Amino acid sequence: MVSVIIPARNEEASITRAVESVALQLEVGEVIVVNDQSTDRTAEILASLAERYPRLKVLATEGLPRNWIGKNYAASIGAGAASGDWLLFTDADTYHFPGSVRRALMDAVDHDAVLVSYSPEQEMETFWERALIPFVYCRLAAKFAYVRVNDARHPDAAANGQFILVLREVYEAAGGHAAVAGEILEDVALARRVKQTGNGIYFTSPIGVVRTRMYRSLRAMWQGWSKNLYPLVGGNLKTAVWELLEASPVVEFGLLLTMLMLHFAGMKSFALGGVVVGMLLGRGIAYAGALYRNLYPVAYIQYYLVGAALYGAALVESWRRNTRGEVVWKGRAYPAKTR
Repeated sequence: MVSVIIPARNEEASITRAVESVALQLEVGEVIVVNDQSTDRTAEILASLAERYPRLKVLATEGLPRNWIGKNYAASIGAGAASGDWLLFTDADTYHFPGSVRRALMDAVDHDAVLVSYSPEQEMETFWERALIPFVYCRLAAKFAYVRVNDARHPDAAANGQFILVLREVYEAAGGHAAVAGEILEDVALARRVKQTGNGIYFTSPIGVVRTRMYRSLRAMWQGWSKNLYPLVGGNLKTAVWELLEASPVVEFGLLLTMLMLHFAGMKSFALGGVVVGMLLGRGIAYAGALYRNLYPVAYIQYYLVGAALYGAALVESWRRNTRGEVVWKGRAYPAKTR
């Protein structure tokens, strides 16, 4: 039996879809939603859902213990109340296609894995979502290559917290969410702990299994990625600077600025302009290839410059927040952990 665990904080817009999409799946024995001090209509909606779905259990957090991230604490409460052999941790903004849980259980068998994680398909309705989200995931696909993550001989480990199916006994042996209580990237940290025990993990991005709309506003998207990007790229200044130079056309813009300064000084530099255009064209072609490999419409190439600029700015802000300020998410502020 699978126990589905959904931490929920102010999720009135999406919680119904998430609960219903898993509650009707045959392999799911129970759905546990942990209401994490929501101030919107989440509690009211969950009460109504519980009347319709007997397998739904609604729990609630009472405060947040010191050194815990809110989502991690809610997930740990849900896991403690679960009775299934497998635990499926998912988010309140996800939609699970019929058969998604069966697919994950089959992948666990086929790939000899005790942890299966899927990176969901992205629902993108605004200009800003289409500009930034594919750019971010193309970069992450290069950093967390599935072939390395799924290779038991390779130390790389990763998972996506929007869908993590893990064997309960392995989860508990790895320390559960208590072992990653203060981790912003609890999904990657949990996958790393599981893999370090010598168990297999399987991470992929299938089509027609699970999808999500992560952010419903530019503000929420900015807050989310400025929380996550710096630790995702390595959590240190060296890797962040390298990522910024590699992912964003910083050098090209610097050359362009130099060319403009020469122009206003009365000096023509057509050769430098040609170099800049060639470099930007090369980046655009490379991004089109990344979009194609990661199953995004190649037409999203039109958002390249905006996406690259947003990505670079969010990475710099994430570095600042994670090292010199505080990370803010879902109305809570967490002090910087790294320096």
